[in-house]
Amino acid sequence: MMELLLGLLNLLGLACWAEIKTENPKCTYYFGPFLTKKEANTYQNGYLEDLKGEGAKNIKITIKRCRPDQLTVFEETEEFKGFDKVVNFT
Repeated sequence: MMELLLGLLNLLGLACWAEIKTENPKCTYYFGPFLTKKEANTYQNGYLEDLKGEGAKNIKITIKRCRPDQLTVFEETEEFKGFDKVVNFT
Protein backbone atom coordinates (compact mmCIF):
# COMPACT_ATOMS: atom_id res chain seq x y z
CA MET A 1 0.00 0.00 0.00
CA MET A 2 2.86 2.39 0.85
CA GLU A 3 4.51 1.70 -2.52
CA LEU A 4 1.28 2.68 -4.28
CA LEU A 5 1.08 5.92 -2.28
CA LEU A 6 4.74 6.68 -2.98
CA GLY A 7 4.24 6.01 -6.71
CA LEU A 8 1.24 8.35 -6.80
CA LEU A 9 3.07 11.11 -4.91
CA ASN A 10 6.05 10.74 -7.24
CA LEU A 11 3.81 10.89 -10.33
CA LEU A 12 2.31 14.14 -9.03
CA GLY A 13 5.73 15.61 -8.16
CA LEU A 14 4.93 15.57 -4.44
CA ALA A 15 7.42 12.91 -3.34
CA CYS A 16 10.59 14.02 -1.58
CA TRP A 17 13.98 13.65 -3.25
CA ALA A 18 17.51 14.30 -2.07
CA GLU A 19 19.12 16.65 -4.61
CA ILE A 20 22.89 16.54 -4.28
CA LYS A 21 25.08 18.95 -6.23
CA THR A 22 28.85 18.54 -6.53
CA GLU A 23 31.48 20.87 -7.98
CA ASN A 24 33.98 18.22 -8.99
CA PRO A 25 32.60 16.51 -10.96
CA LYS A 26 30.02 19.20 -11.75
CA CYS A 27 26.91 17.08 -11.36
CA THR A 28 23.48 16.97 -9.82
CA TYR A 29 22.31 13.66 -8.39
CA TYR A 30 18.78 12.76 -7.29
CA PHE A 31 18.09 10.05 -4.71
CA GLY A 32 14.57 8.96 -3.87
CA PRO A 33 11.66 9.01 -3.93
CA PHE A 34 10.69 9.27 -0.26
CA LEU A 35 7.34 9.85 1.43
CA THR A 36 8.65 12.54 3.79
CA LYS A 37 11.58 14.91 4.19
CA LYS A 38 12.39 13.16 7.47
CA GLU A 39 12.75 9.83 5.65
CA ALA A 40 14.99 11.42 2.99
CA ASN A 41 17.16 12.98 5.73
CA THR A 42 17.63 9.52 7.23
CA TYR A 43 19.38 8.29 4.08
CA GLN A 44 21.35 11.41 3.09
CA ASN A 45 24.49 10.53 5.09
CA GLY A 46 24.91 7.29 3.16
CA TYR A 47 24.68 9.10 -0.17
CA LEU A 48 27.16 11.74 1.00
CA GLU A 49 29.64 9.08 2.15
CA ASP A 50 29.42 7.30 -1.21
CA LEU A 51 30.04 10.50 -3.17
CA LYS A 52 32.95 11.51 -0.91
CA GLY A 53 34.38 8.02 -1.38
CA GLU A 54 34.26 8.57 -5.14
CA GLY A 55 36.20 11.81 -4.74
CA ALA A 56 33.36 14.34 -5.17
CA LYS A 57 34.15 17.86 -3.90
CA ASN A 58 32.01 20.73 -2.55
CA ILE A 59 28.89 18.66 -1.93
CA LYS A 60 25.59 20.43 -1.22
CA ILE A 61 22.37 18.61 -0.43
CA THR A 62 18.78 19.80 -0.56
CA ILE A 63 15.71 17.75 0.31
CA LYS A 64 12.78 18.86 -1.81
CA ARG A 65 9.55 17.80 -3.41
CA CYS A 66 10.03 17.32 -7.13
CA ARG A 67 9.96 14.81 -9.96
CA PRO A 68 13.37 14.70 -11.61
CA ASP A 69 13.58 13.77 -15.30
CA GLN A 70 17.08 12.34 -14.82
CA LEU A 71 18.73 10.88 -11.74
CA THR A 72 22.21 12.09 -12.69
CA VAL A 73 22.78 15.35 -14.57
CA PHE A 74 26.30 16.10 -15.78
CA GLU A 75 26.60 19.86 -16.16
CA GLU A 76 28.61 21.29 -19.01
CA THR A 77 31.75 23.16 -18.02
CA GLU A 78 33.45 25.94 -19.96
CA GLU A 79 36.27 23.57 -20.79
CA PHE A 80 33.97 21.21 -22.71
CA LYS A 81 31.34 23.56 -24.16
CA GLY A 82 30.85 23.01 -27.86
CA PHE A 83 31.88 19.33 -27.74
CA ASP A 84 28.91 17.15 -28.67
CA LYS A 85 30.52 13.78 -28.09
CA VAL A 86 33.75 12.00 -27.40
CA VAL A 87 35.54 10.62 -30.46
CA ASN A 88 37.36 7.31 -30.17
CA PHE A 89 40.64 7.32 -32.15
CA THR A 90 41.27 3.58 -32.42
